[in-house]
Amino acid sequence: MTRPYVLLSVAASLDGYIDDATPERLLLSNDEDFDRVDEVRAGVDAILVGANTIRADNPRLMVRSDERREKRVTDGKPATPIKVTITSSGDIDPSSKFFATGGSDKLVYTTAAGADRIATTMAGTATVIDLGDTVTPDGVLDDLAKRGVERLMIEGGGSIHTMFLTAGLADELHLVFAPFLVGDPTAPRFVNAGTFPQDAGHRMHLAECKQIGDCVLLRYLPR
Repeated sequence: MTRPYVLLSVAASLDGYIDDATPERLLLSNDEDFDRVDEVRAGVDAILVGANTIRADNPRLMVRSDERREKRVTDGKPATPIKVTITSSGDIDPSSKFFATGGSDKLVYTTAAGADRIATTMAGTATVIDLGDTVTPDGVLDDLAKRGVERLMIEGGGSIHTMFLTAGLADELHLVFAPFLVGDPTAPRFVNAGTFPQDAGHRMHLAECKQIGDCVLLRYLPR
């Protein structure tokens, strides 16, 4: 069974931050890039974010365009891709927009220690998958493949990007840079510390460089 194609999507400041340290969400992209992301979402089978992102940003993670949703339905797919998250703590709110919006399936990957408790919290809102002692990216991808997922889009946050990149399981990376600096060492970054196969001796292939208003998109192929 072939694992899903993994596309990482992130917007960051010029100094690599994906948010600041204030309670309000920092908007990094512009309207043109939001529409580009929506188009990418419409072309995948599932979208993954970490539980920290759900708590911090309360995202809906839906395809916004009516036309794109209608095309997905015409093609025999749900209007919005499957929503996927990973949590060890189980600190997720079933009333958050991630779970409460959209008619697509919601999947929660967790450990054996937390599975029963999280299933009770979700109470039918999402399918809870027990991956044993540790949640690994390989385990997530293997289960998604069994569910028919061929293309997975990962939208953060830093811990999730780090998990898949250090494991060498990213096939494509969409990195959008916003034209400003954050400069706060307490703010979240695109990736955390780790040992990456995409190091100075194994450079990624730059497949595309595109101006999007005042932002720039770099599309890399890590593998």
